[in-house]
Amino acid sequence: MRTGPIASQRFFLSRGLSTDSYLLNLMSDAIESVLHEDRLFAPAAEFSARANISSQAQYEAMWQRAKDDPTGFWGDLATKELDWFQPFEHVMEGDMPDTKWFTGGKINASYQCLDRHLKTARKNKAAIIWEGEPGDTRTLTYQQLHHEVCKFANVLQKLGAEAGDRITLYMPMVPELAIAMLACARIGATHSIIFGGFSADAIADRNNDAQAKLVVTADGGWRRGKEIPLKANVDKSLEKSPSVEKVVVLRRTGGDVDMVPDRDYWWHDLMEGESADHEAAQLDSEHPLFILYTSGSTGKPKGVLHTTAGYMLGAQMTTRWVFDLKDEDTYWCTADIGWVTGHSYIVYGPLANGATSVMYEGAPNWPDEGRFWEIIEKYRVNIFYTAPTAIRAFIKWGDQWPQKYDLSSLRLLGSVGEPINPEAWMWYHRTIGGERCPIVDTWWQTETGGIMISPLPGVTATKPGSCTMPLPGVVPAVVNEQGEPLGLNEGGLLVMTQPWPHMLRTLYGDHERFVDVYFGKFGGKYYFAGDGARRDKDGYYWVLGRVDDVINVSGHRLSTMEVESALVSHPLVAEAAVVGFPHELKGEGICCFVIPKGEIPADEAKKELIKHVREQIGALATPDQVRFTTALPKTRSGKIMRRLLRDIAAGKESAGDTTTLEDFSVLAKLREDTEG
Repeated sequence: MRTGPIASQRFFLSRGLSTDSYLLNLMSDAIESVLHEDRLFAPAAEFSARANISSQAQYEAMWQRAKDDPTGFWGDLATKELDWFQPFEHVMEGDMPDTKWFTGGKINASYQCLDRHLKTARKNKAAIIWEGEPGDTRTLTYQQLHHEVCKFANVLQKLGAEAGDRITLYMPMVPELAIAMLACARIGATHSIIFGGFSADAIADRNNDAQAKLVVTADGGWRRGKEIPLKANVDKSLEKSPSVEKVVVLRRTGGDVDMVPDRDYWWHDLMEGESADHEAAQLDSEHPLFILYTSGSTGKPKGVLHTTAGYMLGAQMTTRWVFDLKDEDTYWCTADIGWVTGHSYIVYGPLANGATSVMYEGAPNWPDEGRFWEIIEKYRVNIFYTAPTAIRAFIKWGDQWPQKYDLSSLRLLGSVGEPINPEAWMWYHRTIGGERCPIVDTWWQTETGGIMISPLPGVTATKPGSCTMPLPGVVPAVVNEQGEPLGLNEGGLLVMTQPWPHMLRTLYGDHERFVDVYFGKFGGKYYFAGDGARRDKDGYYWVLGRVDDVINVSGHRLSTMEVESALVSHPLVAEAAVVGFPHELKGEGICCFVIPKGEIPADEAKKELIKHVREQIGALATPDQVRFTTALPKTRSGKIMRRLLRDIAAGKESAGDTTTLEDFSVLAKLREDTEG
């Protein structure tokens, strides 16, 4: 296989078969897969020589065995990698949608992350290195983290928490959030982490759905120098959350808060003098570990439920395989623990592997745009895992920021959250990785529990923008509306054809909805991810984005991600988001929201970009509107809220929940920027 870049980027048109949104269940025309990437980057020989999975033959043998003999493959791994109080009797029982894993076994996720390391040299190794936004720092060794988790487990039990109870965690990105998670897991309480950007109503909805017994929060958290009023939001939510009996409050910012007698308790008061002796509960392999709510543009939030043994095995092994973890590595995932990426790849996966995991509380541009690079230099970070939206923001801020810092400690880069456009991939490769670091572009979801499709850094020759190949135990397919496999370069629906240990088990309190949403499309035969995809001539997977983010232009269904990639390939563009809007002739028109590099350009630049997209993709993808703006509506995790852009493009007022917006002023500014 040839190494290095072998050709410049080009685009071509490839007609796929019919596909559709599982939300709408309507007949549709084809998703037009328009992006093709020829550049190829093979792993360096010296990286492969030391990698945990080091050859294509090794990967293929693992993948084939997991496909042909899943009980043997996963059973051997579970026996070797997990610490059991009581061995499991069956590796897998049932089939999709109702699959159980490692039944009959007794296990504990907190023990898997902490206790077993105390018997090794990792006892005094840094487990969590934390940096607060104001610059305060803490380091907790595995022994110290175990000590704090055991104390808080005792606190929870004295407050009346028992195995099977649900506990809401609504906290900033501080070590106490990880401590609370692991303490819940230790006693068998199911944690429900609510991202710190959600409103009081959103907290109440989730409390009520889970029937939460306790809430753990903080007085506030820091974000761009401002205090986020977490306790005040909890107080409002409890007016509508009758199941909550007690609230534990961490003092983080020192701001004034109301403390209700016999309901609210300070974390430090409860922990003072508490015993650090606590024996982890012996829990069934299928004991509920956590609920994590995912919200769509409409309808009730979905409480995705993951259970203990299968989830832990998936988080542990995917962390080791994809990030090639070594004992000496300092690993940093920049996600918020309020999202599944933080669950799996800040806490459970890294700690189960005995890794050193960096946590950062604040924004990437506070007090300036060099904060992430400063942290990498300060802690000599080796593995860096972030989102494409963050990468595009880094590009907009300018190369001068990373160039101010020593990033030579980095040996591996990762991408998570949405498909990464090739130009952002190349910038990441050159500017942050110094053209020496493999990039693992990962595809997965809250529902899958862990990474499903990703390069293996010691094995896979990567293509900018492709998540490449499925991990062992993951058997995907690209199918049409009837569930029939499609050929190479035919855009269709991405499905999973076999169960895997870390898949969700249900939607909390609504199993019927679980079956209908994820398995109803194909009568229980496949798990449907909700994403469109294609496979190229080499069998690499290219995720086209959510199938309900497809624009139907004159009968052609276009992936918004691919139009965005065409725009960002132009030197004028820092970031772009593409949505559809009602069009009297075409059905839907293409509206492009563009953040330029530098000042807002003259109108002539709009014509230039329209011409550029037409040349790169074809006439069918010609934008109807290009709107320059200085910001896009994003969540604090960096995801663009495209439904809000659709409202703006259609000239409608924004509806639905906007509480996860990073900056509420963006919507008004966006309407002002793009007016007319």
